[in-house]
Formats: sequence, structure tokens, C-alpha cells
Amino acid sequence: MTQKFISFTLIFLLGLGTYAQSITGFKSENAAVQLELESQFESRLKAENLDVWMQRLAAEPHWVGTEYGKKNAEWMAEQFRSWGYDTKIETYHVLFPYPKIRELELVSPDPYTAKLTAVPVEGDPYTAQGEALLPSYNAFSTDGEAEADLVFVNYGIPRDYEELEKMGIDVKGKIVIAKYYGSWRGIKPKLAAEKGAIGCIIYSDPEDDGYVRGDVYPEGAFKNKTGVQRGSVMDMPLYPGDVLTPGYAAKKDAKRLDRKDAPTITKIPVLPISYEDALPLLSALKGPVAPNSWKGGLPITYHVGPGPAKVRIKLEFDWKITPAHNVIAMLEGSTYPDQWVMRGNHHDAWVHGANDPVSGMVAVMEEARVIGEMAKQGKRPKRTVVYAAWDAEEPGLIGSTEWVEDHEKELQAKLVAYINTDSNGRGFFGAGGSHTLQAMVSEVADAVTDPQTGVSIKERRIARQLAGGGNANFELSALGSGSDYTPFIQHAGIASLNIGFGGENAGGEYHTIYDTYPHYTRFKDPGFAYGVALANTAGRIVLRMANADVLPFEFKQWHATVSEYLKEIMEETESRRKEVKRHNELVARKAYALAADPRENIAPPNKKEEIPYLDFSPLQNSLARLGERIEELESLSPESLSVEKQKALNEALQGTEQILTDMTGLPRRPWFRHRLYAPGFYTGYGVKTLPGVREAIEQENWKEAQEQIGILARTLERMDQQVIKLIGLSK
Repeated sequence: MTQKFISFTLIFLLGLGTYAQSITGFKSENAAVQLELESQFESRLKAENLDVWMQRLAAEPHWVGTEYGKKNAEWMAEQFRSWGYDTKIETYHVLFPYPKIRELELVSPDPYTAKLTAVPVEGDPYTAQGEALLPSYNAFSTDGEAEADLVFVNYGIPRDYEELEKMGIDVKGKIVIAKYYGSWRGIKPKLAAEKGAIGCIIYSDPEDDGYVRGDVYPEGAFKNKTGVQRGSVMDMPLYPGDVLTPGYAAKKDAKRLDRKDAPTITKIPVLPISYEDALPLLSALKGPVAPNSWKGGLPITYHVGPGPAKVRIKLEFDWKITPAHNVIAMLEGSTYPDQWVMRGNHHDAWVHGANDPVSGMVAVMEEARVIGEMAKQGKRPKRTVVYAAWDAEEPGLIGSTEWVEDHEKELQAKLVAYINTDSNGRGFFGAGGSHTLQAMVSEVADAVTDPQTGVSIKERRIARQLAGGGNANFELSALGSGSDYTPFIQHAGIASLNIGFGGENAGGEYHTIYDTYPHYTRFKDPGFAYGVALANTAGRIVLRMANADVLPFEFKQWHATVSEYLKEIMEETESRRKEVKRHNELVARKAYALAADPRENIAPPNKKEEIPYLDFSPLQNSLARLGERIEELESLSPESLSVEKQKALNEALQGTEQILTDMTGLPRRPWFRHRLYAPGFYTGYGVKTLPGVREAIEQENWKEAQEQIGILARTLERMDQQVIKLIGLSK
């Protein structure tokens, strides 16, 4: 649906001229009321609330299952109730491993026992809470003990193993050590196990996350030599949520998989370490010198191995069924109580979590407070507004996933959109999500002022894009995974957004004991100006979704985005075909073998399978027809629709995102149902657009690629029928 179709123009007569302001989804007579409401909402936001609440929520470690995590949930529920929300805590019972044994030692040539402990820092008492701090580990590593030669695998992603293959290095039967970054951490042990490794170590290199970036904590924001990033290595590209209840809610009496049969637990032991502990291990490696692109910031020559460094790793966990407490607060709508707008952020943390997640959670609470107080004064939203504080996000999006699986049918019938945040800080506005919401988010970004520059957050973001060589368009990024929007959009087919600020808040506190209130208020968002900006932006989105006469979905920009995705895939396929052809010609001429340094003993590559021509015409034809239909939709205006037709149109719009899903899901991972967006099988958080087609091509499965082209074309044909329905309801 284009802006002409769903936007209504508010015209102010100014002498002989006019001033027009478009507000997507609002009739002319209601637009001024909405603008005034948003102005009042913004004026009531208070930075001091975010400050006080962060001190409360981040005072003690509160990972899932802790007593303080439960206290936080109960305290937040009390706040929501005081603001007028019908509030409850919904508890699920999920598997959560707590580390019992963590051992890592360099056996030879020179013995070294890893410390595996971050040191407290002066001026931050939270880092000195001793045994109350969660030990550093990777959740959903398997138990195990392994001893073997060590191999350095850079970031441990597919192209790194291609480089190792060129060097003639095999990791089978070895323990690998990989740098954080380059991909989501869970991909590293997943790929290592597939390549035959028997253990995986992940460390933070100072070039990516330490003294190379800037001064280390407490002098500066970056990771000191003892800091360790915790995190889950659950195989979330298969499915997120409780590992023992895939696709259904982890209620107390739920039927559970045997742990040995849970496919998302890693196949090999995995342990994160600091760069202090990594240095002796990497220093002991010999073998080929690492490629230049692999070298980090440690004062050594980086070698690949294998050996002579031999390491031993031993891990054992307490695998407990643990309660996860979601806070759900509802404010019933005045006009459309059975249409919901939902806003969420998680509340659990790996340790104190001042930045991740509390900086986002306190913004959610401030939005809810103001909207609740305005409702008490007679300004209740037309649609029901639902606020959520999710538990167990950090180990694998567990709290939100179990809740969505539990309430899936009701959500698909009622939920209009889900708006997510996570951590937040000083800088630029970032937004990703369903591209049907792009026009509306762009308008909201025009209405919010950046607290540092005085221009709109949209203008500042576009300025950054231009300065970096980009374009001047405001566009939503596509959503992969990594936060609580995942079950809503990827599984239930609910239009979703993920927003936040950042880019001027760099630091090394992520998932460490240093993510504390003192660190946050010094380096991330002093004064909480961007916390207020987040509450203002997300609150306006909630209010526009809740009060719109016609739900603010727009399809012309959506269609242009999907068309661009298809163009990318077609061009990439053709580029790969040319690359393979040239590669095979060079192999035939022995060019690689003759160009290589004979002393390096690098094996020449083999010929690759030629890439066949795929038939993309079903997709091209479906998109062309859909584009014509959307043009027809654009020519219509529902300004004069009857109440009954307007209601029917909104009901049809509410279910549109579900058209883009199907119950069969993606190949080898049926939990992920969306045909336009999914996390990559080997990227984790990173998105793959048109994933069924794109990943089949990347994996050179040409039969599957052609099948997925047909499936996606049929999905777009269903979307075409939905647009025809919308056209009929708009006349």
C-alpha cells in the first residue's frame, strides 16, 4: 500500500498558501489530534526516571533463574500496575546450564593454566561482588574433556576454513581457537564441529575489542586484558527458545526432549577466554604464519599451527530446569480492544547488564508510564497496548519464544505489530524490520529531535550515510536474529521492528562484569539523553500504530525492497558463474600452482563444479504482477470509507505479514517460516533475505534453489491475492 493509499493530508490554510503534513494512517480530522497527543507524550518523558530505574535493575547480577532476576520482574510488574496496566507474570520452565567445571591449560610446550577470571577495577564496586558474579562461559556448550593440538582459525567462519584448506591444514581431531566477531559466536563451534574439531576456544582479540580500539576500563571504555565475553552458543539458526521444547511452550508439565537429543546444544565443548589467557596459547603456535587479514593486536607473530601447542579443555555444567519470568502488561484499547500493539525488551542479563539490556528496558518503562498516565486522563489509545519485559533472552531468546509459541494463535489473530529494543546508547538512530512499516517509521524519525545536534534523528542518520558514501534514503534494514523480535516475525508472521541508538557509544563491556551503571553513565549515554530519545521514538511508533484510522502499512516501498533482493540474488549468481569459469580456466592452465611459493607447500585448488542457469522467471513474473496491483491500490483512498469497511480493511491489513510465511518453514529448519527474512544458517544473527533461494545458491544446491524459487513465487502470488482483497475493501 503506497503513501497515497494510506496517508491522509492535514492542511493548514496560511493566507494564500497551504502547509501540508502527511501522517500515515490518519484521516484529516484526526491528524492534528494525534500530533498534539505525541507532543504531550514527549513533554512528560523524564531522564531521571531512567537513571533511578537503571540503578535499581542493574544493582546485582540477574541472569535467568536468579533471585534478583525474579525480584526485578516482580518490581517491574508493580510499576506497570501503578500506571494502570492489567499486569501478570507468565513463567516458563526452561533448561539453563550453569558452569560447574571450567578448565583450560596449555599442556605443551610450556605449561600454562588459564585464569578464566576478570579482575575488579577501581571505582566500580559492582565488579568486586566476587562469587555473586556469573563465571565466564558459553551457555549450551556440551559437557566434555578434550586434549589435542591447537589450530588458529581466525574468526572461524566458512571462508577461514577455505583458507586453511589452501594451506593444507585440517582441524579434524584438533582444538581450534577463534576470535570473537566476524560472525555470531555460535557459528564458530558449529562449523568447527562440522570440520571435525573436538573443542573450541573463543577469545577477544585487542584489535577488535581491547587496547587497539582505545583506553581500557576503568580509564577508558574498552575491554581490559582480563575481560571475557559470555554468551550463548545454542544453534539458534535451527530454532531459538528452550532447547527441550522445540516449537511448543516450555510449561511446567511439558513433554521434553532428552538432553542428548536436543539438536541445538553444541557437539563439542566451547569456552570463551580473555586476551590475557589467549596470549600464551597463540604464542606457542608454530606452522604457517597467518595471513595478514588474520593478524590481530597481540604483540606476537600470529601462526596457524597445528601445534606444537597442545591444550586441554574440560567443561561440566549443572543442567537445570529454571523458571523464566516474563512480565506482560496490557492497557485495553478504547475502540479496537482486540487489535494489539506490542512493545518489548528483555530484562535478564549475563551479569549486571546496565547497557544490555537495562538501557533499553528503562526506556520501555518510561514510555509505558507516560502512556498509562495519559490514559488515566482520558487519552486512552484506540488499540490495546501491550508492554513486555522478557526473561531468558541472553541464553537463546527463550522467554519471548516460549511466550509466542504459547500464544501463537491469539497473536496471529490480534497482534498488529511488535516493536523491540535491546541495548541503547549515544549516537545515531538504527531501525530494522518489516518493510511495510518503513514509511511510517521514516515519518516518526522526522518528528524526533536528536539531543546533540538539534536536527531530526532522520536527518542525522542520513548525514552519516552520506558521509560514509551511502545514499540519502531512509530505509529499514532486514531482520535476521539476535533479539526478541525473532519469534514474532520469523515464526508467527507478525510485522516487527527493532530500533535503538548507537555508534558513538563504543566499548568493551558487552557480556562482561564491566557492564555496570558506572561504566554506562560514563561512556554509553551520560545523562540518558538517548534513553529519552528512544522512549520518544518508540512511544510515537506505538501511539501511531494504536491510534491510526487505517493501519499504517505501505506496500510500494516493500515491493521495491523485495525486487532489489531478487536483483541482488540474480546478479550474485551470475557473478559466481563467471568466477567459477575463470577459476577453472586458471586451474587448467596450472596458473595457481605456478604462481605459488614452492617453499610454502600450498596445495593448488581443484576445479569447481560449473554453475547452471537457474530459471528466475516465476519470481520475476510474480513480482511484476504484484507491482501492477500495488499501483492500483495506490490510486485509491479510504478517506470516506464507512466504519464497517474501515474495520474490515484493518483486519485484512493486520494479517498481511502472515501471508509471507508458510508452515513448512525453511529447508532443514522448519521453525523459521518467513520467506523474506531469516538468520543465515552460517551467519547466526546476520540476515539472509529471500533465504530459501539465497542459501540454496550459496550452498550450491541447484535442485533445491530451483524448488525454492517456485515456493517463493507461490508466496508472492498469495500476497497478490491479499492485495486484491485490500483493493476491494478500499472501494
